[in-house]
Amino acid sequence: VQLQASGGGLVQAGGSLRLSCAASGRTFRSYAVGWFRQAPGKEREFVAAISWSGDTTNYADSVKGRFTISRDNAKNTVYLQMNSLKPEDTALYYCATDSLADASSWRTTDFRSWGQGTQVTVSS
Repeated sequence: VQLQASGGGLVQAGGSLRLSCAASGRTFRSYAVGWFRQAPGKEREFVAAISWSGDTTNYADSVKGRFTISRDNAKNTVYLQMNSLKPEDTALYYCATDSLADASSWRTTDFRSWGQGTQVTVSS
C-alpha cells in the first residue's frame, strides 16, 4: 500500500485544516489507519487512528475534542479534520497503515506503511 498525505499549510491559531491520506490498492479498505506527527527535535507521536470500517476511532488526549478522523473507503482516503488549532500542533503530519493494526494501535511500530509527511504550521 502506498500512501500520499496532503492538505497541510499555514494557519492562524484557532483556525482549521483538513488533511487527506490517499492510498493505492483495494486492500487499504481493510486496514486501520493512523495519523502521527513529528515536531522539530521531538519524537513522532500518535494523533488518531480509525478502524477499517470507520466505526471505531481513537485519539491522543492532546487533540481529543478538536480533531476528527474519518474515512471514505470508496475513495480510498482517510481524513483528519483539525479544528481550534494551536501553535503546539505545528508539526509534520504522517499517515500510516498496516494489515495487523486496529483502531487501538498507537505505537509507530504498529504501522509498517507510511506516507510522506505534510507540514502543518500554526501561527500565534
